[in-house]
Amino acid sequence: MLRVTIKLPPEQTDLKKAVAEKLRVPESAFTLTPRKRSVDARKVPVFVWTADLTFADRKTEAALLRRFGNFLERAEVPAPYRFPAPSHFPKQRPVVVGFGPAGIFCALMLARSGFAPIVLERGGDVDERTAKVEAFCKTGTLDPECNVQFGEGGAGAFSDGKLNSLVKEKSYRGTFVLEQFVKAGAPEEILWLNKPHVGTDVLRSVIKTMREEILRRGGEVRFHTKLTGFLTENGAITGVRTESGETIPTDTVVLAVGHSARDTFALLHDTGVPMEKKPFSVGVRIEHKQRMIDASQYGKAADKFPPADYKLVCHTENGRTVYTFCMCPGGVVMAAASDEDGVVTNGMSYHARDGENANAALLCEVRPEDLEDDLLSGVRFQKELEKAAFRLGGGNHKAPAQTVGDYLAHRKTTAFGSVRPTYPRGVTGSDLHELLPGFVSVAFEDALPKLGRMLAGYDSPDAVLTGVESRTTSPVRVLRGETLQSDLRGLYPCGEGAGYAGGILSAAIDGIKVAEQIVTK
Repeated sequence: MLRVTIKLPPEQTDLKKAVAEKLRVPESAFTLTPRKRSVDARKVPVFVWTADLTFADRKTEAALLRRFGNFLERAEVPAPYRFPAPSHFPKQRPVVVGFGPAGIFCALMLARSGFAPIVLERGGDVDERTAKVEAFCKTGTLDPECNVQFGEGGAGAFSDGKLNSLVKEKSYRGTFVLEQFVKAGAPEEILWLNKPHVGTDVLRSVIKTMREEILRRGGEVRFHTKLTGFLTENGAITGVRTESGETIPTDTVVLAVGHSARDTFALLHDTGVPMEKKPFSVGVRIEHKQRMIDASQYGKAADKFPPADYKLVCHTENGRTVYTFCMCPGGVVMAAASDEDGVVTNGMSYHARDGENANAALLCEVRPEDLEDDLLSGVRFQKELEKAAFRLGGGNHKAPAQTVGDYLAHRKTTAFGSVRPTYPRGVTGSDLHELLPGFVSVAFEDALPKLGRMLAGYDSPDAVLTGVESRTTSPVRVLRGETLQSDLRGLYPCGEGAGYAGGILSAAIDGIKVAEQIVTK
């Protein structure tokens, strides 16, 4: 098998034909499997394709490799991921707490192995959840147990549905996760796009299909079922208790609760489960016109490419790192609160990414030494910031917002320009210096002009900052050992909430890793 890397202008859409012409062979002579497509926008923007080619005989491959070695190379078929066969079958069913990406994939692999997991999810199913989120965005009526943070699919169900990750691992778990998404209804292009995404609309359907497989294979998913306690004996899990008072006997609990389960963090702390503070970030959502981002990235060819994204980072004079995260092309800023007295923002886009604005989190790092000494000080820091945003926004979950021009001038915003805020509960013109911690404000003032030099127009005076983005990651890590168990035996901290992932794909991978340990222990 040969691997080809070829650059094509956007109007050249037939990849196989282009490769055949380049190699001077008929299209019938080989099969082609796309592996990756990215955009090279450094000069004249082009698509960069990587694809695997299989010819009927090795002699043809050898001859082509000699003639076109500058863009061809020998490639081996990657070994497919193989989930381990169970070494035993448990006397008690494992319990998976939380049904976000980590919990879904852990439960799916356990169900496929015959372990019949019981899933406890404090929120509702994705259809009920969608209805409640839409009602909250329209009326401000919040269900603290079923919202953007809690419910089937986790926080990622109301996002851009990004499926890229910084995780580098040789087991092909990441590819396996993408294949499972496709099997459940996601578009096949996610297998080869450089930065795959499915969009919140497609992701919701995929999640339901995965749940149906778990049920079909003997698993159980209990919605509106909140974990409130652990049963232990001699340093090991013997069961869990739910809010209704029910106890479920089990010796295996997967804790995949997500980064917003603050009451669960307190429960773990009170139970004596080892945890530690970890760095996290806070900031705002920044919005621009999507066409401005496209023009900055692609120039005159902008209308020939998909909506552009970006990822920026800079180091500021006060020693802080400021960076962008979860960029949503053609998306909206979401109302993502889970507390009735707090405002939280997040980004979301549909598969088409056809909205007028682009938005991304603009974040500044928060270090453990910035906080008080106690373990849950990061949780308290986030919560106090969200309450301050609620007050500055004027109540009813309106968000405080400010233009970049006014922010840099330390001037309260009284009117917005060409970029109209998309936050669905409405915004209140504010001075965000009254909200953000001093070290964050100083870092943003230094960073915005620098980021504008990296991406033309980024510091445009009309760009909009909406606060507060506070739920990027968990402020604590639930410690685990080589077998991925806590010191409390049988407890498996998992995914983003436990401090071991940072997005849909990495959380799904961690869920699979935990399932591997459970079926082979």
